[in-house]
This record gives sequence, structure tokens and C-alpha cells, in this order.
Amino acid sequence: MPPIDSSDVTSPAGRPTGARANQRALQEAIKHLIVERGLAAGAPLPTESELSAELGVSRHPLREAMKALQALGIVDIRHGYGTYVGSVPLSGLEAGLAFRGALSVRGDRADIRDLLEIREVLESGLVDRVLAARDQIDLGALEEHVSAMEREAGHGRYAPERDWAFHETLYRPLGNQLVLELLQVFWRVFNTLDEQLPRADGTPEATAGWHRRILEALRAADEPALRAAVVEHFAGIRSRVRGQPGS
Repeated sequence: MPPIDSSDVTSPAGRPTGARANQRALQEAIKHLIVERGLAAGAPLPTESELSAELGVSRHPLREAMKALQALGIVDIRHGYGTYVGSVPLSGLEAGLAFRGALSVRGDRADIRDLLEIREVLESGLVDRVLAARDQIDLGALEEHVSAMEREAGHGRYAPERDWAFHETLYRPLGNQLVLELLQVFWRVFNTLDEQLPRADGTPEATAGWHRRILEALRAADEPALRAAVVEHFAGIRSRVRGQPGS
């Protein structure tokens, strides 16, 4: 990679070609290096001196690029120890979706509806896999979570920690960590917005009921009933997003 020009100019086409463009190019070069060398999360990167020489840049722009990549979770800078490949958590995605949701709940709620649709498509698409993994799913733990939700609902209260624990217990045996993390991001975003969405007096009971019917369909290994229960679960959430909590 040729040395990067530190000037900040604009091309005739109006595109930045100076420091900002070079920073983006440098970050891409570092990501390319990680991929090409097959470095896994937690693997050490070359030293700063080695990277400077290999990429043909001075230490200052290299450090700026590393800071930007650290913010994305792509690298993990451990002062005094070195720089390592990061685990790329989904916290940035969660923060962005939560912010968009907070804006959307005060507007037309379109972003919230779109996010709910994505979550529904994902969970509905997992029904066959959930049934296939039924023997690995802890039905006793699911019963415990649903029963706790029902007890709280009897007092007019939600049990959000049990709600997520139910979904985590349901999907963890599928062995897809990325799916589980995405679902957790979606769930947390909706949980953050929960107090700002309309609700009826029976909403906690309805929420517990949706999870009860999912559990009973899974117990019976009844694929049509499980699909119907998942659809009912999201129809209930959708009614709240639309401002019709009693429907």
C-alpha cells in the first residue's frame, strides 16, 4: 500500500480524497489484513511498527484508524499488551436501533413496525428448527419462566427478565450464536420502548398467555399450533405498536 497523503482535499467530482478518504482506506486495509491472514477473535495483530511498515503509513493515522475500528469492536486495544482481533459485539447495532426506535415511537412508528417484522420473520423461520431440537430444549425451564410470568401477571405486572429467559432457553439449543445475539438485540430494543407503547389492563396476562401457548405447542410437538402461537405472539405486539392494545 503506498504512503497515504495527509492533505484533505476534494476531487473534481466532489468526493473527499484527502485525510478522511485515506482513513477509510486505511481501516479497510487493516480489516483486509485480518481476513486474509485468517485471524480469529482474540488473535494478536502485528505490532504498531510492523503495521506501519507493512501498510506504509505513519503511527498517527494508524492509531486513529485503530481507534475507529475499536469503536466498532473489530479490534481490541489492550494498553500495555498489544492489539487483538475483536469479537465484534452487536452493541453498536443495538444502540442505533434503540435510538431510531426512540425517535419512531414519537412519530409514525414505522421503524418500530419494520423492526418487529424482521424479528417475526426470523422467529417464524426458526419453528422447524425448534421442533427438530425439541429434545435438547429444557421444557422444565420454559415452564418455570412462563409460570413466573403468570404469577406476576396476576398482580398486573410484567416479568421482562423471564420473557427474555424464555426466548433464550427456546433458541440457545439451536447452536446459532449470531441468531441468539440478534434476537437479544431486538428484544432489548422493544423492552426499552415498552413503557412508551399503549397497553390495556390485561396486557401482562396476554403476554404470559402468548408464551404459554408456545410452550404447550412445543410440548405437543404440534407444528401448526406452534406456528399459530408464534403468529399470535407477534400479532399482540403489533397491536400495541399500532396503538390498539386491546385488539
